[in-house]
Amino acid sequence: MDDALHWQKSTFSGGGEGDTCVELAASPTHIHLRESDTPTTALTTNPATLAHLLKGIRTGGL
Repeated sequence: MDDALHWQKSTFSGGGEGDTCVELAASPTHIHLRESDTPTTALTTNPATLAHLLKGIRTGGL
């Protein structure tokens, strides 16, 4: 995983500095997601696919 990515913690992760957080980083063409307790493992997708997933979750379509 590219160490130059700027990882941001989800506001839904409960705050604090523990390692129970979902983190996200954006590159020009991809979105990267990881859990802070396993930072070397990340999922990579594109913005359209992630938007489709989030829409499905919000609307109860999944």
